[in-house]
Amino acid sequence: MADPRSHAPRRREQAPAEPKEFEELVINIDRVSRVVKGGRRFRFKALVVVGNHKNKVGIGVAKGADVQLAIAKATDVAKKNMITFAMNEETIPHENEVKYSGAQVLLKPAAPGTGIIAGGVVRSIIGVTGIRNLLSKSLNSTNKVNIAYATVEALRALVPREDWMTTKQSPAKKTTKKEVSDEV
Repeated sequence: MADPRSHAPRRREQAPAEPKEFEELVINIDRVSRVVKGGRRFRFKALVVVGNHKNKVGIGVAKGADVQLAIAKATDVAKKNMITFAMNEETIPHENEVKYSGAQVLLKPAAPGTGIIAGGVVRSIIGVTGIRNLLSKSLNSTNKVNIAYATVEALRALVPREDWMTTKQSPAKKTTKKEVSDEV
């Protein structure tokens, strides 16, 4: 027990911190305003990405009276909107291009050792997914929210390699005249 004569404040014993399931990353914070009779009222809008470094990712956008509140709300939204996407080892299974609103995002698989070649918002989102090798290009819009949504839609639209249709399929069974006459 601490000496009652000491003036040092008592600290609560810290419980061992359990490892977080998801990594949270703030991509963007904007100050937004609305005009009222007395002037402008300012709030903050946060864009947050949440991922588990395996194959789950989610993004959230929320507003709050202060920055911390906006980030907390956006993190909750991101956790509610998590998606699971297909991965092929440390890259994506195939090329994909998605347009969301004005933003267009192109994702391409890359050879091992290439790394993540992406800019800005796309790099932030891919960084929490577990993908290690990827080529990407963001086209048309520079709106960070729309680019984030387009990136998540591109990841959602990926099809696992096992579900691809192959060119070598068994030929359709041909019916002979005898089989047709037997059916009648």
